[in-house]
Amino acid sequence: MTDATWITIISLSVTFLFMMGTPVLLIIFYWVVGCSFVLDLTLDNTGAEMLNVFKDGFALMAMPLFILTGDLINKSGIAKRLSDFAYACLGWLRGGLAMASLGACGLFAAISGSNSATTATIGSMLHPEMVKGGYDERFSAATAAAGGTVGIIIPPSIIFIVYGFLMNLPISDLFVAGILPGTLMVVGMQLACWIICRINGWGYLIPLQLNRVLKTAFGAWLGFFAIGLVLWGIYTGKFSPTEAAGVTVGFCIFAGLVSYPVNKMMGADKDKQISDKSFAEMFAVEGFTLPEIPSIVVRSAQISGILAPLIAVSVVMQQIMSLLGAQQTIGDFVTSMGGYHAVLFTSMAIVFFSGMVLESLPVTIILAPILAPIAASVGIDPIHFSVIFLVGASIGFITPPYGLNLYVASGVTGVPYFRLLRYTVPYLAALIFVWVLVSLVPDLALVLLPNR
Repeated sequence: MTDATWITIISLSVTFLFMMGTPVLLIIFYWVVGCSFVLDLTLDNTGAEMLNVFKDGFALMAMPLFILTGDLINKSGIAKRLSDFAYACLGWLRGGLAMASLGACGLFAAISGSNSATTATIGSMLHPEMVKGGYDERFSAATAAAGGTVGIIIPPSIIFIVYGFLMNLPISDLFVAGILPGTLMVVGMQLACWIICRINGWGYLIPLQLNRVLKTAFGAWLGFFAIGLVLWGIYTGKFSPTEAAGVTVGFCIFAGLVSYPVNKMMGADKDKQISDKSFAEMFAVEGFTLPEIPSIVVRSAQISGILAPLIAVSVVMQQIMSLLGAQQTIGDFVTSMGGYHAVLFTSMAIVFFSGMVLESLPVTIILAPILAPIAASVGIDPIHFSVIFLVGASIGFITPPYGLNLYVASGVTGVPYFRLLRYTVPYLAALIFVWVLVSLVPDLALVLLPNR
């Protein structure tokens, strides 16, 4: 049999394994190993290429640090305080709690940089409250899944780190470029949420009270400080993204360790005046103890241990596809579409349909090196295209058959995967509208960048 026949058989085989539920990492690894044998590439070469990915990858060190940040703010109770603040601001609207959960996703994303962590954290906290508040459980779970899409757009973003590493772009510029598009994604989904809740009469209303808003804002000050620390350090150039990640981890550990004994003392002092206790509670979160830190680190390391090999093997997959001529074929197809807008919308279609069957990481590693140079050749700003590319990839988190966030939301809420799909449609429509808007108005991504 010819090499083409063997590669076709290997590709069909791994596709079948994917449909049977085999993890994406193993799917890509099996395909890489099989194609390496067909192309007479040694496994030593494969191993060396995977190792080279991390040899000079200082920027990639930010990835496990931001994952750890997400777990720390969840364990410390900072995420819960951010959710309380969002609800105090939006609870007076029909669907306010659901809209608050989307807002909380945006705030959580501004510290953690992970879509799955955002969905899991906010979903596990607010889904039970939404069901108690009269929302349909399927809609509640779909809301958490949709909110998680901003986890890779609002800075800091793990996938922006990978994109910048691959395309040799300033990661700090990518972070800043994601601020407005990520905010628009949240607002767009909140508008869709409000319309659906108005139609169905979901949610109980609470009065808008300034003292409630101020109290919850003070209660969430640690979260706001962490967000501001990251954005200030990166925007002003004080920190590289990796250094910002390390500083944020250190701050979250300090805040968690200091807050725990404060809360213990407040709980133990039964004679403390209510007013004093309320004031103290505004400035302290639940926290955690020193012996709990290793378990938090291990949890984060498990996620990093999945993502890091996926990055390495996807880079090797990209190289094999280049040897097979796949990159040239895709590049010729996109280039043949014509000018600026034809290339733009063709690239967006490729990213969208790829995101339906693959996670954002392999989509980025495989397609970004193909599409980004073509986009640049027709005059699309590289930073602008990175935002377009990754907003499209993030939409894939709630598009079947893959839809990673749908699986995460299903797992943390107990709502079956297929029962969520109907309720993701309004959110998909809102996200696609924002995506097209960002693609047509470059300033939405570039206006905040210095020297632009």
